[in-house]
Amino acid sequence: MALLLLEPVGGIAGDMFLAAAIDLGVDAAALSRALESLGVPGWRLAVTRKAEHGIQGTHVDVVVEGEQPASRGLAEILGLVAASGLPPRAREVARGLFQRIGEAEARVHGVPVSEVHFHEVGAVDSIVDVCGAAVALDLLGWPEVRSAPPELGRGLVRTAHGTMPVPPPAVLELLKGKPVRPGGPPGEAVTPTGAALLAVLAEVGPLPAHVPLRVGYGVGTRAWPDRPNVLRATLAEPAPAAGAGGPGPEALWVLEANLDDCPGQLVARAIEAALEAGALDAWAAPLTMKKGRPGVLLGALCDEAHRAAVTGALFAETTTLGVRRHAVERDALERALEPVETAYGTVRVKVARLGGRELGAHPEYDDCAARARAAGVAVREVMAAALAAYRSRRP
Repeated sequence: MALLLLEPVGGIAGDMFLAAAIDLGVDAAALSRALESLGVPGWRLAVTRKAEHGIQGTHVDVVVEGEQPASRGLAEILGLVAASGLPPRAREVARGLFQRIGEAEARVHGVPVSEVHFHEVGAVDSIVDVCGAAVALDLLGWPEVRSAPPELGRGLVRTAHGTMPVPPPAVLELLKGKPVRPGGPPGEAVTPTGAALLAVLAEVGPLPAHVPLRVGYGVGTRAWPDRPNVLRATLAEPAPAAGAGGPGPEALWVLEANLDDCPGQLVARAIEAALEAGALDAWAAPLTMKKGRPGVLLGALCDEAHRAAVTGALFAETTTLGVRRHAVERDALERALEPVETAYGTVRVKVARLGGRELGAHPEYDDCAARARAAGVAVREVMAAALAAYRSRRP
């Protein structure tokens, strides 16, 4: 199983993803040929080498030539993708990315999805970015995409809708349920296109142990004063298993605190904060404490790299005076998120494998809940449709 590991050092945008993929070895000519099948005239890829804070990488510009529409509706964009000659899975993923962006824009601006008109994202350069990302993954053989949590930037940015705070509302809407970090460079570090790539294609969180095979750097357009504006992409394979026939144990920590004077709302927030700080899992369970007092056992599972941050989150968000820890080992299956198209929109399906053999597949609840709310149907209907769509494409 190949891994594509993303590190948004300076942020992530569609052009940075394309540049990092080309720097990894994706053939720019093959990428352009596939994108020409969209039938959108008046553009070309300009691929150059660029140094950023001493790091050599690839920079991509989508050079637009001639007049282009000021905006495009979602239906028009989906039609362009559907009628294109993109590889089937790339076509499905590109449609899912635009659908996800459209849904986010609709919620932010309070309009039906059918009335969403894309401005920045609907411009020809962004159509190339979104579809190009799907094609690049196809040319890489569809590795499992993992990303470190991005910093979103700070300040203000001008958009077609006016001046917006950074991160723009659509970016936060797209990244709901994903771990992110506040702060970052003085500007828009994560664009809506970049946020959609993370939301639809990637599992965001601590990067797994791995063996790097190739490393690429996608260099952005803006120059940040405090960091290189690069997206680092590493094509890798999982670290060798500790024993034959299985994935091998992971060395982890369980952090725990007993609470008897902490409101339930703060316990819920502490679970969120632990996950945001890098915990792999977090939970709360009822227990009886001394003198028969009811209490809560708050726990979190994390690796050594995130132990201090998760411990700090538990202290900050609860009334506890102490967090205990003990080392554990965990055997984990290989996991991958695979987007599928349903009548309700794009849903990611988490697939579990052992030694390359599939053991189970389950639609992501947050995706299903969002699609169900938008369509006014029960969540289980969306889950059933997603599972059926996933099963239908298996050989």
